[in-house]
Amino acid sequence: MESLIVAFGILALVIFFLGIGVWVFAGLLLVSTVGLVLFIDMPFHRIGTILAPLVIRSSTAWELSAIPMFIWMGEIILRTDVSTRLFKGLSPLTYYLPGRMLHTNILGSAVFAAICGSSAATTATVGKITIPELKKRGYSNALSYGSLAGAGSLGLLIPPSIMMIVYGVLAEVSISRLFAAGMIPGLMIAGIYSVYVIIYSLFRPNVAPADSHAPGFRDMITGVCNLAPIGILIGVVLGAIYSGLATPSETAAIGVAVTLIYAACTWQLSWNTFISSLTAAVHTSCMISAIMIAAAFMSTAMGFMHVPHNIARVIDGLELSPYQLIFILVLFYLLLGMFLEGISMMVMSLPITLPLILAAGFDPIWFGIFLILMAELAQITPPVGFNLFILQDLTKVSITRIIAACVPFFLLMCFGVALITVFPEIVLWLPDYLFQSGGGLP
Repeated sequence: MESLIVAFGILALVIFFLGIGVWVFAGLLLVSTVGLVLFIDMPFHRIGTILAPLVIRSSTAWELSAIPMFIWMGEIILRTDVSTRLFKGLSPLTYYLPGRMLHTNILGSAVFAAICGSSAATTATVGKITIPELKKRGYSNALSYGSLAGAGSLGLLIPPSIMMIVYGVLAEVSISRLFAAGMIPGLMIAGIYSVYVIIYSLFRPNVAPADSHAPGFRDMITGVCNLAPIGILIGVVLGAIYSGLATPSETAAIGVAVTLIYAACTWQLSWNTFISSLTAAVHTSCMISAIMIAAAFMSTAMGFMHVPHNIARVIDGLELSPYQLIFILVLFYLLLGMFLEGISMMVMSLPITLPLILAAGFDPIWFGIFLILMAELAQITPPVGFNLFILQDLTKVSITRIIAACVPFFLLMCFGVALITVFPEIVLWLPDYLFQSGGGLP
């Protein structure tokens, strides 16, 4: 019980510091230091000797080199016509589905996620194109906002994902296997969203009115041509990983090279574009690196205080079934998601939750996808859901309207979490098939 009090006290301190505006990495470092001094009377000079090697080890792992490269690739893409091509390519292809162009939000976000790796960038980029077009054509605002918020979060799940790389390094599991594990769940969530839009549109056709001019065969061919550059980029990035020709870090460099070549060949690469994209990538990468250093320090501090071991022992004494443990973790992460964004939520909780998961016999690859899905839910959970704020900025409507529009898609993603829990093969089949290794839920 004492360890639970310590753990909740540390969690409360983290939420307090973040709530008053302290930077994430500073808050984690401060809480870890306070915990070591208060609970085990560790002298300050000893804390320094612990932190110094952690800084080197947590910031120099080879796998981390993929993060700035994938971020840079996404920043270059944001400054090209890829999002416009995506909308022009998908619009004629989705016109004859019930829901029509609402599916461009879902499919566009899924495709863009496969070349970006960021939920916020996916939502903002796709939304800048689709929201004005859907509004101009008289589509339902609620479905337009909700489908974009829900599908935009797929940037965390569909590879290449920055959050998967961070989890892979912290949990010491294969990043390539994580990428493969996220593919089917990501497509499944996108499919669930599309089925919902189709069913809703069949009962209420006025949410997706027809255009005066229906696209013909030539329009569809043009749409496929618009999607070709995106398809090539996705094929190069994912093909290099899954074929075994390159590691995720090497593939990220290949992705940057291909993106630069595309921007140059389409006359969209200027010196200003190059420098601004590189500067933005460095800024984001440094932020993630600082958070990971702080997370490693917090994990070590938790170990010195024996918090993970003692909590695992307490929960083991409760004799919970695997599904009861997962249910408790769902509630835990839904609570965290109300205050923290995805990476922060993951790095601060992993020192506690990962030992519990491993002790219960769960596959760490499966847990990584589960954790990312919970982070996706955090993207559309008030009061600090990033996608909610991005949509509010794009639409200029009240945050309450945005939240109401997101409720059905929040529940659909919860249904997706339930599916991968009951049927873990959804997550594990593809990495097991590609890499010929076993594992799974107990």
